[in-house]
Amino acid sequence: MSTKEKVSEDVLLEEEVLTQNEIVLFNDNVNTFDHVIETLIHVCDHSAEQAEQCAILVHYKGKCTVKTGLLKDLKPRCSMLLEAGLSAELI
Repeated sequence: MSTKEKVSEDVLLEEEVLTQNEIVLFNDNVNTFDHVIETLIHVCDHSAEQAEQCAILVHYKGKCTVKTGLLKDLKPRCSMLLEAGLSAELI
């Protein structure tokens, strides 16, 4: 294996390890802005301003990535969002 092939292989492996998952929150006609904001603060550790900005994006754009990270961290957070009545998906 040449040095160039080895470097390419290492870069591909590193990219695979660094792949982040996302929790995407979707708009609905049920939850209030206050409920969404409070839930994002509690579940995703958002600041009040960050949670408000996400709620606004969800409202106007239909969806917003609210948290990125490792699958083992995001799974329970996504479950908590769903249990709070929000529409979320782990991708």
